[in-house]
Amino acid sequence: MKTKPVGRLVVCGVGLIGGSFALALKAAGLVREVVGVGRSQASLERALALGVIDRAAADWAQALAGAEVVLLAMPVGQTEAVVKAMAPHLAPGTLVTDAGSTKRNVIEAFYLHLGGHLAHAVPGHPIAGAEKSGCEAADATLFRGRKVVLTPLPENEPGSVLRVAQLWQACGAIIREMSPQEHDRVFAAVSHLPHVLAYALVHDLAERANAEQLFEYAAGGFRDFPRIAASHPEMWRDICLVNRQAILAELDQYLSELAFIRALLLSANGPGLEEVFAKARAARMAWGERYVNDANGGGSDE
Repeated sequence: MKTKPVGRLVVCGVGLIGGSFALALKAAGLVREVVGVGRSQASLERALALGVIDRAAADWAQALAGAEVVLLAMPVGQTEAVVKAMAPHLAPGTLVTDAGSTKRNVIEAFYLHLGGHLAHAVPGHPIAGAEKSGCEAADATLFRGRKVVLTPLPENEPGSVLRVAQLWQACGAIIREMSPQEHDRVFAAVSHLPHVLAYALVHDLAERANAEQLFEYAAGGFRDFPRIAASHPEMWRDICLVNRQAILAELDQYLSELAFIRALLLSANGPGLEEVFAKARAARMAWGERYVNDANGGGSDE
């Protein structure tokens, strides 16, 4: 089925994700005008200068006049306030979706402020990212071969879900669906926890008296593991707070694993350590062969 072009796309949060979505649809010839909304006028002006957006709106009333599709791509901690501010200006039938890394808070905001618009409010999450942020990092190819998870609401019209899926597919993405609860549990384990661990390791080393010496001799292993600690701190603060219950459960599980490995070390149990490492290596190699090349290699998956 041919994807219908968007007359006017509104992007709230014209950073890496929102900007890349706009550029991808422009590259596909599927959007006539992109309107940017955001907290920083300077950021909007940069996005305008770079051609990521065609116009910057001063407020929601101006932004949403004639809008067909709205993408909410700001940090997840802003979701409730943004949806509340946007709601009075939404025209019937305007399609709303988001790119947040957590879904419970997004859905709560939709139910709280978009009660009469739920047929056209479809939560989503592109599994893509990069270490750099801001509109300068926006890339029309960012979503190619990457997964986008949709978590449709019972009230969503099938046509609205299909429309969101088609737009992401036009960006090169692979569409998956799951429940919001499953989404937040899964990404707490495979995305949110790894970021917490990376930040914790780098913070621990940076706070030590011999930090300069440690960083001087850090090599490939250090570069690869905590690479994602270069990700946007505000964004990850919000993700951790919003999804903290699921992340706490994953942290408890991980602490149990660390305690087990500590016990192996304490008892100098070489065969036990090798068994753990061998199982982990096999799982990592199987994952790489099956998924990395077609989905989520590189960057900070959000």
